[in-house]
Amino acid sequence: MTLRALKQATIAALTGAAVFVSPSFAQDLTLRSPVACDLGSDCFIQQYVDHDAGRGAKDYRCAPLSYDGHTGTDFAARTLAQMNKGVRVIASAPGTVRAIRDGMADRYYSDANAETVTGRECGNGVVLTHPGGWETQYCHLKRGSITVEQGQRVRTGQTLGLIGLSGRTQFPHVHLTVRKDGKVIDPFDPDGRITCGAPSADTLWANPPAYRPGGLLDVGFAADVPAYDAVKSGRANTQRLPSNAPALVVYGYAFGGQRGDQITLRLTGPEGEVVSQTASLSKNQAQFFRAAGKRLTSAAWPSGRYTGTVTMTRNGRTIAERSGRLIVR
Repeated sequence: MTLRALKQATIAALTGAAVFVSPSFAQDLTLRSPVACDLGSDCFIQQYVDHDAGRGAKDYRCAPLSYDGHTGTDFAARTLAQMNKGVRVIASAPGTVRAIRDGMADRYYSDANAETVTGRECGNGVVLTHPGGWETQYCHLKRGSITVEQGQRVRTGQTLGLIGLSGRTQFPHVHLTVRKDGKVIDPFDPDGRITCGAPSADTLWANPPAYRPGGLLDVGFAADVPAYDAVKSGRANTQRLPSNAPALVVYGYAFGGQRGDQITLRLTGPEGEVVSQTASLSKNQAQFFRAAGKRLTSAAWPSGRYTGTVTMTRNGRTIAERSGRLIVR
């Protein structure tokens, strides 16, 4: 396929509205996870197909884990540092490579580089065809990582490339679009029968990934409140600090935040609690971080092991919790 043809396919995948098919089609294709990582621990589904026909956005459970016109499922790495180590993108079903594109840079999308990705929003990608008029498309792969060629037959689980940051994206992930006869299908609700509920028997997944209404991507430590870019990249996190560090700070990096959510940050050390703080979100946020800490007021911090725990609570219910360890010497 020519680059022009792939460009047209990309535009269709990233701008088309979800169109649902009848339950009989759901048996034509069975999907596995497109990432070789532990969902819910090492990587997360952060966004789903948009089910709102208007200008708003909602996922298949009527929650805001989507955005207007979003046509796929986003399987994300936790941080840029994890992406750089390599997270494999694998074929969700056996098929034939219809098209590939490689060579686009891995970088955060911004107004400054918008023109360079116009018409190539998918970034580096792979399109697979499957029997029965089905296609799967894998977007935002890491530059130079694609391992397949046009016309090649691939098996389920075969490596296609690595999670990247190419195209129009603000976080490292693979965007999986599923199409039937050119129309976008939500693999969690291929027939459109679900009404704000859990996956039905008609899901396209062999083992439906657990739905997470939000989550904690990273818990880290620093000697001061870090910059958001450093948090997203993973550079901010350290596992060791000197006993004369000017402050001890614990932070939580999260996704899927909703207005009213509470984020509690706790840091305990050899002599007990160092800090405990709770913050509430004033608006929905696709990704965000919060930090809490304490300044050094004595000659040195007690040496030893410290534990940081971040808890995300919604309507009085814990939806995510993650801990980390810090050594002070």
